[in-house]
Amino acid sequence: MNLKKSTVKPTEKELEILHVLWENGPCSVKQVHESMGGDEKNGYTTILKFLQIMFEKDIVSRQKSGKLHVYKAIATKENTKQQAVEKIINTVFSGSASQLVMSALGNGNSSKEELREIRKYLDELDKGEQ
Repeated sequence: MNLKKSTVKPTEKELEILHVLWENGPCSVKQVHESMGGDEKNGYTTILKFLQIMFEKDIVSRQKSGKLHVYKAIATKENTKQQAVEKIINTVFSGSASQLVMSALGNGNSSKEELREIRKYLDELDKGEQ
């Protein structure tokens, strides 16, 4: 896999497909299609085309299993999240991670448990730097 392809950022629909693969493991097109709501939400051929494009971009791998192709996520959930956060920090918050955090926490949607986890994480980071 070349470096350019390994840093490809998935589109919104590709991320939906990746979530299905991360949650369920390797899947056929039919399994992905059904997990995403079937024909009411996404056409089968649309999902097939997205998986083919994702295969070409090295986001997923493909193996033949009998008559089916089974797709597996190459892109890890953690790496994909990190790339998305870096893009948001750089494009929306002018490179400021603190502005991203303050914006995220300022929306009032964080539970007390989430805030405790964030404090604990910050304390651990602080201890590690001393």
